[in-house]
Amino acid sequence: MNAQTWKWVKLVGTLLVVVGALNWGLVGAVNTNVVNMLLGSVPTVERVVYVLVGLAGLWLLYDWWMGMSKK
Repeated sequence: MNAQTWKWVKLVGTLLVVVGALNWGLVGAVNTNVVNMLLGSVPTVERVVYVLVGLAGLWLLYDWWMGMSKK
């Protein structure tokens, strides 16, 4: 992939992680799961969103770790 594509992949991954973090913050603070509210009637899609958020988190962790190892 070229640099522009990687830039978009990183942006989408970061947005997914932020959405996941905000959702879990709301679950902890006020017991409100926004992903479930929006997609609860389609549990398969809801599960896919959770998996994508988890994969994005792992990818960002890997990206961060590789960046730290280059320093």
